[in-house]
Amino acid sequence: MTSSLIDKLSNTFATRFGAAPTLQVQAPGRVNLIGEHTDYNDGFVLPCAIDFHTLVVGRERSDRRVRVLAADYGDQFDEFDLDETITARSDLPWANYVRGVITMLRAQGASLTGADLAVAGNVPQGAGLSSSASLEVAVAQFFKSLCRLDQLSPTDLALIGQQAENQFVGCNCGIMDQLISARGQAGHALLIDCRTLEATPVPLLADMAVMIIHSRVQRGLVESEYNTRRAQCEQAAAHFGVKALRDVSLSQLQAGAAGLDPLVYRRARHVVTENQRTLDAAQALASHDLPRLGELMAQSHASMRDDFEITVPAIDALVALAQAAVGQQGGARMTGGGFGGCVVALMPAAQVARVRAAIETHYRSPQGQPALIYVCKPSAGAHAHAAKFA
Repeated sequence: MTSSLIDKLSNTFATRFGAAPTLQVQAPGRVNLIGEHTDYNDGFVLPCAIDFHTLVVGRERSDRRVRVLAADYGDQFDEFDLDETITARSDLPWANYVRGVITMLRAQGASLTGADLAVAGNVPQGAGLSSSASLEVAVAQFFKSLCRLDQLSPTDLALIGQQAENQFVGCNCGIMDQLISARGQAGHALLIDCRTLEATPVPLLADMAVMIIHSRVQRGLVESEYNTRRAQCEQAAAHFGVKALRDVSLSQLQAGAAGLDPLVYRRARHVVTENQRTLDAAQALASHDLPRLGELMAQSHASMRDDFEITVPAIDALVALAQAAVGQQGGARMTGGGFGGCVVALMPAAQVARVRAAIETHYRSPQGQPALIYVCKPSAGAHAHAAKFA
């Protein structure tokens, strides 16, 4: 998080609320290196937090009011009372993530005080880098620090964010996005078991670059298609009499395919094979086997394209272009929920300039736009400290 953004938000807060903030919190976005649509199937994912963040600055109030200023949305403003029933606001979608987190904190019996908050960030929105989860985790971390809720662990904050999105906002997401935002480690990806929430740090080489390439294809149909894919996965799990597709091996899937709708079978095949690819990729990353990692990323993208059917032609072309430029010392795949958004590519830092040049020269979105390219570092998870303006 750049100091200029922190200074700007702190000044905005002071102007709007008449006093300097006393507390500053930031929570990172994330990119998923491999393991797509496996989290809600109790499977494995391999994300890393990135050095793009949601920032919250604020201070305690003496009453029970919560006032929130969204600096990235033209200084839109939300206000509500902790002693009243908190409902969603259809005219301010961003506010529902804040309201949802506070609602879930209260449901767990947390004792909250009123507060003034200002929110901003540099996580690219609509790109599949989890700006919503970073907002949820940042708000949860803010109230944990402000109200001294020391009993809440980083995993607890992640679960509160997920509950806010599932039960208040209405998107039936898995736990990955919130968990990596809360628990990320600098210089590492995390191999997350989405059933047990165990997270194993996997180091990235110091000279490895994480490139995120925004296709400029706005993600359409994400929510409805996401819920459809989830229902198809649950249908397949029920067919095999298990809690989740995590519990089905590829041989079991193939042997028990009779009576399973062919489309649902393909959806399940993606999840089952993606779980194994994710475990294999964590091992390849830990042993610095970049050619093997690249193979697994290519297989992942093909599975998302052919079995899960969540890519679009522009994304497929962008992945092929990035992979050709990276060569055998790394890989590329679509990342995120699908239907647009971003590609992630892993490569030695020395290759960044060549890959960037190839994409800038040869890629345009269907609307003729160039890609947006971000080179990221694996970042630490959410944290809070006293605001320097206090």
